[in-house]
Amino acid sequence: MKVAHRPEELAAEECVAAIGSFDGVHRGHLRVLETARAAGGPVTVVTFWPHPRLVLGNRVELLSTLERRLELLDEAGVDEVLVVEFTAGLAAREPAEFAESVLRQIGANVIVVGENFRFGRAAAGDAALLQRLGFDVRTVPTLEGVSSTQVRRLLGEGDVVGAAGLLGRPPELEGTVVLGDQRGGTLGYPTANLSVPPELLVPGYGIYAGSALGHRAAISIGVNPHYGGGERRIEPHLLDFAGDLYGRRLVVELWQRLREERAFSSEDELVAQIARDVQQTRTARRPG
Repeated sequence: MKVAHRPEELAAEECVAAIGSFDGVHRGHLRVLETARAAGGPVTVVTFWPHPRLVLGNRVELLSTLERRLELLDEAGVDEVLVVEFTAGLAAREPAEFAESVLRQIGANVIVVGENFRFGRAAAGDAALLQRLGFDVRTVPTLEGVSSTQVRRLLGEGDVVGAAGLLGRPPELEGTVVLGDQRGGTLGYPTANLSVPPELLVPGYGIYAGSALGHRAAISIGVNPHYGGGERRIEPHLLDFAGDLYGRRLVVELWQRLREERAFSSEDELVAQIARDVQQTRTARRPG
């Protein structure tokens, strides 16, 4: 899959353009991509980074980094992606200007969008405008109950199984392994301390079963209340894994929420509970 950051980096040959933020690449997004592939010809996704809502001053917790979004689009069979830098200046451009300078330039003859898609100054651009400009526009109805907003709500509640139903795969955490307290190793359960980009959503605190690097993982999200912690930590323990993860990018799947985090009456009680968490992780089923 080719990734470009300017229209001129793509050959101006006829293509089917699917436009949107594609945050999380959930089942609704996949329906847009399926419609684009069914139209025939190479599929070019036109997406935006940073997220438009962030640039416009609104708060939004993202479901995926740009790097992960591109990986998911590649897995979905996209041929090319144009990552358009979203700025206040771009938001102020007239919709027709954007259509001509970006969509026309990359050779888009068929355009596929969700039914609620809007773009350009004052969000005045829509499918009808693109049709008036001469594009063949295919509008994809919203998949009932499926949206990035709904996925965020479920994850905030710790409902990773519900979120997986909307995503079509388990929800994920992504970050870089950094030095932590190194307490897990002394308890017999070494963990990777994951530093997550600040714009990414982190699910509700608790203990989860999931996987990373092909290994099942018991994942703690929270503040380590047993040790009086106050800073959020994301700490996956990879089962049956031995190796150095420091500095490595890690994508962690979340399969099931096992329990709330809590303090224990003794360290022995904590270790016994971790052992039970690990055993539950061994038998957890992957959703999605």
